Amino acid sequence: MSVNAAHWDDDRGGAFTRAMEQDGLPFPRRIWAIIAISFGTALLVLDGAIANVALPTMARELSVDDGVVTNVVTVYQLVLVMVLLPFANVGDRIGHRRLYQIGQLLFLVTSGLCFFASDLIFLLVLRAGQALGAGMALSVSSAMIRQIYPAKKLGSGLGINSVIVASSAALAPTLGGYIVAHMDWQWVFVAAAPMAIISLLLGRSLPDPVRKPLDPEWISGVWSALTMLLIIGGMQLATHGVSHWPGTVLALLGVLSAVLLVRREAARSDPVVPVDIMRQPVIGLSALAAITCFISSGALMLALPFRLEQTMGYSPDQVGLLLLPFPLTMLFVAPFAGWMSDRVAPTKLGVTGMVIAMIALALMVTMPDQPGAFGIAWRLSVAALGFGLFFAPNSRLLIGRAPKDRAAAAGGLLSTSRLLGQTMAAVVVGILLSSGLGVGPWPLIVSAVLAVVAALCSLTRFFSSGGGPAARKAAKASGSAG
Repeated sequence: MSVNAAHWDDDRGGAFTRAMEQDGLPFPRRIWAIIAISFGTALLVLDGAIANVALPTMARELSVDDGVVTNVVTVYQLVLVMVLLPFANVGDRIGHRRLYQIGQLLFLVTSGLCFFASDLIFLLVLRAGQALGAGMALSVSSAMIRQIYPAKKLGSGLGINSVIVASSAALAPTLGGYIVAHMDWQWVFVAAAPMAIISLLLGRSLPDPVRKPLDPEWISGVWSALTMLLIIGGMQLATHGVSHWPGTVLALLGVLSAVLLVRREAARSDPVVPVDIMRQPVIGLSALAAITCFISSGALMLALPFRLEQTMGYSPDQVGLLLLPFPLTMLFVAPFAGWMSDRVAPTKLGVTGMVIAMIALALMVTMPDQPGAFGIAWRLSVAALGFGLFFAPNSRLLIGRAPKDRAAAAGGLLSTSRLLGQTMAAVVVGILLSSGLGVGPWPLIVSAVLAVVAALCSLTRFFSSGGGPAARKAAKASGSAG
């Protein structure tokens, strides 16, 4: 390396270090940055969920089977979970804001092209492009949230982000249904585009893009993506395929690939798969708790419509209304939990939340055959209260306790945990439905057991990290309490 090149790398490393030492953006830039990243988060969540309600219409107008058209959703989720960890590493090398805005631009272009989709293959290619753009943005969004907010307000920031996620997910079915009823189905994929434009226009308020002096790591990035493809694709094939064996074999090959990849990454200082920070009990157990909790809540919300419709006799539109208390309660609980996690140990909030969720799930298991709309609504609200008290504080620990120069890796790990949990929830419910147990109490029992596992992960994390004055002092120094 030449002297000039070495000097440039030193300057670049120094700039990265200085950026990591900043504690939040100044006012009023922080407000504009919050607005920019809120619109960015909303468009990605909205697009990920809005297509579901349009699937029957797409199947009819594209002349494909109902089972085939679900690939519109599956391809998006699969590509997204494949690229989160590799892109988090890329974001460190080229700058978080730069990768975030490249992702938004790619998302915007592919969304616009979806308007011209007239066959399934072209639409699937564009959905993969949307997922690539979404993956670029989501892989670094949590890292930028950590840079936007001061350490003492990180929980509040993550709580606000949880509100954006919950409200966008709640809006998606209603907006999608309105579009399908009054417009061409292609407009479903264009609906979120204005949010991308607003976020891009406000993008200069986001934290400045600073490169971390790293060499490109293509082998680990491609290996990580292929491993996720084998695991997630295998599980989905095993659940929805004619035969379970091909999918099961692929998933097992993915697990073997993951073991070998982790062994390789363990020897690297800035690995694509963040095994370095996952060795820390606070982060590793927080990620495991997040996965189990997302499976638990996902299984509840995926299985309950089958029970409400097939066992209790509610119509599809009534089922949609009966499920509303869950996201509506989350809208209020998430910011409160985030705000509280800046003042109370997140583990205390999280474990309390899981205990409340377990009680709510037990009440749903034992509810009468015809509990009435109010009986369903208040039980769902109590469950949402429990899950809401868990998510933001757990995310605060996972993001806040990672070293600042590994914030993107922690954010990628958090997003991967969420998507992996949601995908696993679909697999669990699919297995229960195919075995004839999906419309009874078993999905709720499985959900309750997973809530217990999430609580145990949180307690183990608390005690393994000390849980005493010394541990709390160290946590306070890093801007997060256990």
